Amino acid sequence: MRLKDKVALITGSTRGIGRAIAEKYAEEGAKVILIDRSGKGLDKAMGEMKAKYGVAYGYVMDVTNRSQVQEVFAKIIEDLGTIDILVNNAGITADAQIYKMADEQWDNVINVNLTGVFNCTKEAVKIMREKEFGKIINISSVVGLYGNFGQTNYAATKSGVIGMTKTLAKELGRKNVNVNVVCPGFIATEMTEKMPEKVLATMKEKAPLNRLGTPEDIANACVFLASQEASFVTGAVLSVDGGIVL
Repeated sequence: MRLKDKVALITGSTRGIGRAIAEKYAEEGAKVILIDRSGKGLDKAMGEMKAKYGVAYGYVMDVTNRSQVQEVFAKIIEDLGTIDILVNNAGITADAQIYKMADEQWDNVINVNLTGVFNCTKEAVKIMREKEFGKIINISSVVGLYGNFGQTNYAATKSGVIGMTKTLAKELGRKNVNVNVVCPGFIATEMTEKMPEKVLATMKEKAPLNRLGTPEDIANACVFLASQEASFVTGAVLSVDGGIVL
């Protein structure tokens, strides 16, 4: 087990990519902490994780609420003693062309996707610097690398996460904290299930591997980056996208 007894906190982890990461980490022996801003969604996910892996930890937390983030991190330290791995996965979209984009659409996406990463990372770093060990994995997107029509706000946040990752890697390397970023391509999730087949076919055609990715594809990359096998990897931008950015 590559993550045996490591304490791993994953934001936005009750479904989709975050849930897949949580399950892979649990399979690798980690003590997984589920985070969601909805108590209802968290209770359901914790029940399923407990039934499957025998144990589950979970906390309701809004990553945009700085005081709540501080309180939850303090409670986690009280309950589990430490945090070894942080996966900043929580994210939202609110798409519109810029001339139609409402201020709230911009503000909400920036607050969750970028400020939320800052809030959680700042608290985790306090712990990781002190013990001189940690793994931080940020979930960005290929949209952060090449942009996307109608996603000015989302692309800005995902590009920002990449820049943040590179800077943190430089700041924290001397404290033995690895910071990397994963950029998923088109991934089959609950959201894509609602898309028209024609749109899905176009998405598949853009990737040389000619398929959508799965949440498990992203989770596998996150297991590697959290493991000792990636001890000499920091500041890396890992595209898991079927070759779409070639």
